Amino acid sequence: MRILVVEDEEKLANVVARSLKEEGFAVDIAADGAHGLELATSYAYEAIILDIMLPELGGAIVLDGIRQKNRNVPIIMLTAKDAVGDKVTYLDAGADDYLTKPFSFEELLVRIRALLRRAPSQREDVIRIADLEIDRLAHQVKRAGKRIELSAKEYALLEYLSLNAGRVLSRTMIIERVWDESFEALTNIVDVYIRQLRGKIDEGHENKLIKTVRGVGYVLNHEEAA
Repeated sequence: MRILVVEDEEKLANVVARSLKEEGFAVDIAADGAHGLELATSYAYEAIILDIMLPELGGAIVLDGIRQKNRNVPIIMLTAKDAVGDKVTYLDAGADDYLTKPFSFEELLVRIRALLRRAPSQREDVIRIADLEIDRLAHQVKRAGKRIELSAKEYALLEYLSLNAGRVLSRTMIIERVWDESFEALTNIVDVYIRQLRGKIDEGHENKLIKTVRGVGYVLNHEEAA
C-alpha cells in the first residue's frame, strides 16, 4: 500500500515516513502544497496525510483539488489547531479524519488502518491466490494454513505481486512501487528480495507461485498447478 505524506516540517515528515515504511507501507513525501497536489492527482494512493499549514498551496486548497479528482482516497488532516470549528470545517470539506499535533505515531497508524478498512475501493482486505493468503490489514501471510514471517519490504513486494497476479512486473516497476524511488544502478536488489521471498513462499511446495519471465521481470502465478 502506498501513502502520500504532505508535510513541510522535514523532521516530522521523515519520522512519519520512516515509521510507515517499517510497517510495510510505501511512502512518498511532498514538502509543499503544490507538489502534494501534483502527486495526489497523478498517482494512486491508498491514503494521504495532509498538513493544513503548507507553503505554495494551503492544505484546504490541496484538499479541494484532490477531492475534485478523487472522492474516495482517505485523507487525514494534520494541524496545530485544536478548535472544534476547524475540525468541522475540514471534515465538511472532504477530509476523513483530523489529527492535532503533536501526536503519537501509534495513533496515526490506528487511524490509517481504520480508514483503510472503511475505504470504498477495489482493494481486498484478504487476497487469496491458490493456497496463499495475504491479510492486508494485519500484514500477515499464510500458505497452506501455515504462518509465514516476512520483513516489511518482503511483505510489500509480495503484496504488490499479488495485487497484480498474472501480470508480469518489470524490475523498474517493482522498484518504483516498493522502494518509493528509482534505483537505476541497483535493480539487482529486486532479484535479491525475490530470491528471499521464494525461499519463504515457494520452498517445500510443488506449485511454485513466483515465476521469472526472462528478460522482462517477475509474475505471481494466479492459477493452481495442473
